[in-house]
Amino acid sequence: MSTGTTTDVTTGPAGDTKTGAAADDERLRRWRLVLGGAEADGTGRTLTGTDAAMDGALTALYGRRNQGGDRTGRDRSAGLGASAPSVARWLGDIRTYFPSSVVQVMQRDAIDRLGLATLLLEPEMLEAVEADVHLVGTLLSLHKAMPETTRETARAVVRKVVDDLEKRLATRTRATLTGALDRSARISRPRHRDIDWDRTIRANLKNYLPEHSTVVPERLIGHGRASQAIRKEVVLCIDQSGSMAASVVYASVFGAVLASMRSIATRLVVFDTTVVDLTDRLDDPVDVLFGTQLGGGTDINRALAHCQSKITRPADTVVVLISDLYEGGIRDEMLKRVAAMKASGVQFVALLALSDEGAPAYDRDHAAALAALGAPAFACTPDLFPEIMAAALEKRPLPIPAA
Repeated sequence: MSTGTTTDVTTGPAGDTKTGAAADDERLRRWRLVLGGAEADGTGRTLTGTDAAMDGALTALYGRRNQGGDRTGRDRSAGLGASAPSVARWLGDIRTYFPSSVVQVMQRDAIDRLGLATLLLEPEMLEAVEADVHLVGTLLSLHKAMPETTRETARAVVRKVVDDLEKRLATRTRATLTGALDRSARISRPRHRDIDWDRTIRANLKNYLPEHSTVVPERLIGHGRASQAIRKEVVLCIDQSGSMAASVVYASVFGAVLASMRSIATRLVVFDTTVVDLTDRLDDPVDVLFGTQLGGGTDINRALAHCQSKITRPADTVVVLISDLYEGGIRDEMLKRVAAMKASGVQFVALLALSDEGAPAYDRDHAAALAALGAPAFACTPDLFPEIMAAALEKRPLPIPAA
């Protein structure tokens, strides 16, 4: 029977439940960590031990410099110091006190807010960081300036991230695209050895003759004998401007996965104001990534001209343009090329980003112009990419995510 009272229950950091005064204390502790700064931030809570260490790591990165000080009149400032040892200690601290997903965010913020990118040129620093897609993008933007002693360490960091991505993405991608290729290769008048009997029987069950205990197949369904031959061609055309770093990483991994499928001929092209064809490196996505040069301008028209010149079977080709569409080349020529490719039978897919973060800033006028040509431009997550490619290979409407 209810007494009409309620009990305040809070879950602590280790999953234990706290009630009453303990719950209040836990709330104050969390607010104290959120607010940072001096203990007079309104909570009246003093941090000790691990909490004090966590607060110090957060303050080093997110403490803000106020012209008038904080509410106690004391200055608060962010900073890790200029020396590599102090940064290395901070990196070790955050890996001790925070989960990996939070560590990756804090590292990214440290690079952006405190200008730590140049410290990544030191091998000791690279060994201390938590590797993720964004760190790889930063390393790729710096690799031309890396001293020889750092490059092997950088390659090891990049390879770890790439290997993890391949394990996560490859199996599902191959399974999804193999199914799409099988469906697109089915034929309606197969030779006897090419008949798909399971699908043929299911399609003709309405023609079952009980008196003869058999099905009369009015329509035969088969799959072609092209399983060992190249059936489709895929061209990945990737904008390597600085804002597309994560997309370059994911596209390189997907390019290597597609290239491993014998029935798909894959070409990978990266561009800024110049065009570089990296198809011959697709057996190793790390080589692809170190063949890119993040930053610089953008000439989509020139890149598409190169891709167009390599297409030999338009009706069996999918071109995937991954770009924020800020065109530094000839806009009208770019649109004419897209229109010409589509008219020839090419399936054209325009992705504003291939990453988990959604679409970056992009040229909305160019996106609208592509949509008018029947090539809508949208951002795509890595998990959705296999479905997008499957739809393009089968020439069915793309599963465009809701905006």
